[in-house]
Amino acid sequence: MIGFGDFTIFVLIFLILAVLLVFMGVKSVPQGQQWTVERFGKYTKSLDPGLHLIIPAIDVISRKLSMMEEVMDIPSQNVITKDNALVHVDGVVFYQIINAAQAAYQVSNLTNAILNLTITNIRSVLGSMILDEALSKRDIINTQLLKIVDDATNPWGVKVLRVEIKDIAPSQDLIDAMARQMKAEREKRAVILEAEGQRQAEILEAEGEKQAVILEAEGRKESAFRDAEARERFAQAEAKATEVISEAIRNGEMQAVNYLIAIKYMGAVNNLATADNTKLMLMPLETSGVIGALAGIKEIIKAGTFPR
Repeated sequence: MIGFGDFTIFVLIFLILAVLLVFMGVKSVPQGQQWTVERFGKYTKSLDPGLHLIIPAIDVISRKLSMMEEVMDIPSQNVITKDNALVHVDGVVFYQIINAAQAAYQVSNLTNAILNLTITNIRSVLGSMILDEALSKRDIINTQLLKIVDDATNPWGVKVLRVEIKDIAPSQDLIDAMARQMKAEREKRAVILEAEGQRQAEILEAEGEKQAVILEAEGRKESAFRDAEARERFAQAEAKATEVISEAIRNGEMQAVNYLIAIKYMGAVNNLATADNTKLMLMPLETSGVIGALAGIKEIIKAGTFPR
């Protein structure tokens, strides 16, 4: 027969077990997480954030997964480009679990799998590019890596949000070679620019000389034209003067003859006086003849028979 004391102990044990079972069956999932539940070793459901009840000792929590965006650093890797240049590459991956069951049961180590997948594809993408493309087309590299890694991790219940290459650093000997190459390119451009400048200067100088020759020829042409015009007018004047003198001679005016002789005489004297080798000139002059000729000129002018 069970006594009152034994019954009390049994009740207390039962209550304690009930409280323990309640605590074991009530689960509170924090915000930003999902928990997977297994029953006898088989996945049954995922618990969203909030308060949940499970069957104690039958249902167990197998995995607690963060559903928030995660950041994974990619350590520096040695990569050989298409033109056999060695570079050191590191990066970062932003991903988020969108299906807790797939992330828990499709891959054994999700973080390590994403890391190795990203490293492999970094080597693959950069290995298909030459060094200059790898250094200048980082956005294209990021886009290609994002598409490849996101497609590969989709069966794992993961969404890859961004893949960013942080640094692409060539080896030191390659950096020195690039510096020498850039220096040579700058010197080459300087020589080309200098040669272009000299060529342009020579062209401008030739154009200037051409214009000067053209202008000089134009000047000579204009001068010749004016000289010819002056000679023509002088010849016309000489012809007119000869005509007038001839008319005066026919009319018996001897002053015209004296005028003609005086003009020739004075021209000859002028030529002798202006000669370069003339030092001293002595010549007899008939003053009355010269005066008479000049008087004849005056008479002709007064008579109006000489053109003005």
